[in-house]
Amino acid sequence: MSRVIFSLMLVGLLNGFANAEDAASVTTPAEAKHLANLRQVTLGFPRAGEGYFSPDGQWVVFQAYPIGYPFYQIYLQRLDEKVPMQLSTGRGRTTCSYFTPDGKTILFASSHTDPDIEQTEAKARALAKEGGRPRYQWDFDPHMELYTIQPDGTGLKRLTNSPGYDAEGSYSPDGKQIVFTSSRDGDADLFVMDADGSNVRQLTNVPGYDGGPFFSPDGKWVIFRSDRDKEHMLQLFAISVDGKREVQLTKNLDEVNWCPYFHPSGKYLVWSGADYSQGPRGANFDLLTMDLDFAGEAPKAGTITRITDHKAADVLPVFSPDGTKLMWTSTRSADGTSQLWIADWLRK
Repeated sequence: MSRVIFSLMLVGLLNGFANAEDAASVTTPAEAKHLANLRQVTLGFPRAGEGYFSPDGQWVVFQAYPIGYPFYQIYLQRLDEKVPMQLSTGRGRTTCSYFTPDGKTILFASSHTDPDIEQTEAKARALAKEGGRPRYQWDFDPHMELYTIQPDGTGLKRLTNSPGYDAEGSYSPDGKQIVFTSSRDGDADLFVMDADGSNVRQLTNVPGYDGGPFFSPDGKWVIFRSDRDKEHMLQLFAISVDGKREVQLTKNLDEVNWCPYFHPSGKYLVWSGADYSQGPRGANFDLLTMDLDFAGEAPKAGTITRITDHKAADVLPVFSPDGTKLMWTSTRSADGTSQLWIADWLRK
């Protein structure tokens, strides 16, 4: 489906979703201490999420299921217009988009060069016909590679070309480096490379999954999630960019803690956690913040504050570049679908 046709179809859907959006845009009393002016960002998609701000805070780039296609694609949207433009090729799985600090380029991961793409799509469509789209799960597609593209949809460039999964990339504050997750050494570890894809070096090398990395605002640290202590039970870690110092920020194997993201001040981070002591059934993800103390050689975990307590799942939070907005993925929409939400952030 062309970008123009899709945009026109979506415009026609917006009015039908307006009332549902208004009905769902309510914070709980506990959330109102931290969030104000809550509103839904994405509309008309079967599922959307993992959004990131442009450097000027006016645009967001995110992943969403197109109507009629079984895998996420990457979209760009002005916050004040709600009419997205598809950036990715429209084939294969895509994920983890991110702006360069100058806003001129967007990074994302895609498996559109899968040599068996037609068979992969056919299997996904057959699964959808049998029982509908399955619940969200992370797929370490071995054909996933990192690409960059310009915001107008031109200039697609491939950065990685290695066996295994390459995804979950983000830029350093100066835009000179990319930290990402790769399974090129046998399991998912963190790697750093120059912005043009050269000078790749390994940052972590521990059995288990290390992923979801982001640089600290000063560019000296990388925060990430890892299940190295117990499979699937993700915990939060930080590692210095030179790889010489590492610290564990959460350690409760009855909980899953993931998707950490720094506030621009660098004084604290936000993430999503859930109690898994009774297993995944009934576990609900909420947003939390953690104060950080950088007085020593490595950051130390400080006060933890719960931000959301909604019955819906709240995950993948990010701050706007000026730190005044919080955006995240939530199922609190009126129809229960996963969509992007944004609110004014009341903490400085």
